[in-house]
Amino acid sequence: MSVAHRSPGRYLDPMESSADYSSRAHAATGRDVRALTVLGLETSCDETAASVVRLTGGRAEVLSSVVHSQIDDHAAYGGVVPEIAARSHVEMIAEVTRRAMAEADMGYDGLDGIAATAGPGLVGGVMVGLSFGKAAALARGLPLVAVNHLEGHAVSARLGAEVAYPFLLLLVSGGHCQLLEVRGIGDMSRLGTTIDDAAGEAFDKIAKAMGLGYPGGPALEKLAAKGDGSRYELPRALLGRKDCDFSFSGLKTAASRLAQTC
Repeated sequence: MSVAHRSPGRYLDPMESSADYSSRAHAATGRDVRALTVLGLETSCDETAASVVRLTGGRAEVLSSVVHSQIDDHAAYGGVVPEIAARSHVEMIAEVTRRAMAEADMGYDGLDGIAATAGPGLVGGVMVGLSFGKAAALARGLPLVAVNHLEGHAVSARLGAEVAYPFLLLLVSGGHCQLLEVRGIGDMSRLGTTIDDAAGEAFDKIAKAMGLGYPGGPALEKLAAKGDGSRYELPRALLGRKDCDFSFSGLKTAASRLAQTC
């Protein structure tokens, strides 16, 4: 079993695919790129997910996508409990993967490799998916690609649309909020990031202070769409700074305190 390693600027992917992964890779290289079929596994937080993706000539096709949500498991606690999340991943990873393979009408002998999230994320959850991927790859003699979950988000924009490199990306995921220049696989620069809380954390914590339940973000967003944005004066952080960083802790605290007084 071979595992992809990180080096400056790109992944050393053991699978024989084009380095570009772009929709114009064939035109750029002037050579054929054989179809590549990969099982992807994601367990970095509160969803157990598996997908089969086929890459042909640089164009990606999602053959299946199965997601098991843990919202009901964490609702009573008002947020994700890492131990509960990890246990749920252990219970669900085999079934979710089986369903993804069945939906794609695919057996393991039809795969060219397996990819699994290796971080960042909740350590217990990441270990479940990565260990399952390692075991499946070892048993079937397939290469394993360890994926940075944020990079996966960054390039997933190209799965359903023609997005040419380079592109500017706002990545908002769980505890992360980043502004990235994406030049290619393994080749991107972070232009800005949150210096405290992420946007999602602010949404959920403000919603919790307002008694909106979990996950509170969608409920808060729905209320905001009908609200009066000028009624209360709330802080706008980092105005006038000459960088691209974000800050949400001041807004989160101010809105939470305001909710307690209303």
